[in-house]
Amino acid sequence: MPYRIRQVTISNLTHAVYFQMGSKMKENRQILIDSLPEDKLSKSNYRLDSNEIPNPGEGEVLCKTLVISVGAGSRAGMQGSASYAGAPKTDIVMGGTGVARIEKSNSEILSPGDLVVCSTGWQDYSVHKAEGLLKVMDDIDPAHYLGALGTNGLTAYFGLTDVGDLNEGNTVLVSAAAGSVGHIVGQIAKIKGCQTIGITSTTEKCELLRSKVGYDAAVSYRSENFRGELKDACQKGVDIYFDNTGGDILGMALRRMNEHSCIICCGVVSQYDTSSPAGSPTGIPGLLVNKRIRMQGFLIFDYAEKYAAAREEMKNWIKSGIFSPINDEFHGLEQAPAAFVDLLAGGNVGTRVIRVED
Repeated sequence: MPYRIRQVTISNLTHAVYFQMGSKMKENRQILIDSLPEDKLSKSNYRLDSNEIPNPGEGEVLCKTLVISVGAGSRAGMQGSASYAGAPKTDIVMGGTGVARIEKSNSEILSPGDLVVCSTGWQDYSVHKAEGLLKVMDDIDPAHYLGALGTNGLTAYFGLTDVGDLNEGNTVLVSAAAGSVGHIVGQIAKIKGCQTIGITSTTEKCELLRSKVGYDAAVSYRSENFRGELKDACQKGVDIYFDNTGGDILGMALRRMNEHSCIICCGVVSQYDTSSPAGSPTGIPGLLVNKRIRMQGFLIFDYAEKYAAAREEMKNWIKSGIFSPINDEFHGLEQAPAAFVDLLAGGNVGTRVIRVED
């Protein structure tokens, strides 16, 4: 039978709500990249500015940002190590995906009041071509369209089911297991009948992974006996390793892999917030060859034609109660830089979101 867990929303890092329902803005607040970080990201790399609210042109819509997601991958864009993000720049609105409400429409496709997912950036208002925007329903928390039903959830879903070729009974190891992708990976693996082991930072997060997210076991990489604890947790070896971190943790996982197993390369969060990323761990390619391990990277954009079906399946999981994605919330646009810095330091559990307006 399906593995059931209680739905949880982490909101202990909240701040005073900046907007009131139905309030009217007279300006468009924007958070700009003021300087590129030389090493670790800081709140001082951003500045708060404001401009006039833009007007939509022909075929365009004016979007009011309701909630935006904050992901570690955006740090790679500022580092220049994400080819899809382009060259890093200053004096521009920090990029980001959000759920927005249509305020004005010059298109027959969308109407005022509709909810859409779009590249809002870190600002109150943005203008977009109506064609190509994803219209979403209000029958579920809009933040889920940025997490479980957005890039994070789709990454977990296709990474496991397609790249990993997941099968019932597999042992699945996940790094950054309490993160925006990792906590979803573990739940999908349980739904599919697998054993799950999570790697995270603190003992508190280990307990949360076991009690709230449903991992069978969890190990802290900060433990003095991390190597031994990981070995004990993986007594049957690992069939699928979902790697969100790279670095030393990838090196440790390599030594726990079974023959003909698979490593899914999703991200290298351990190397994002630094000016000197480390090289590959030892064991590559030696262990890959000896154990015939398949190691594969992927980009979620490759699965665009399958997004709708995956979203529908995961949405049904949420409504039925077998899937409980976590949204880790800050409130107020001005909190976005602090939320991002805290995320990179490992402060989040689940998908970090900024509620700009209720």
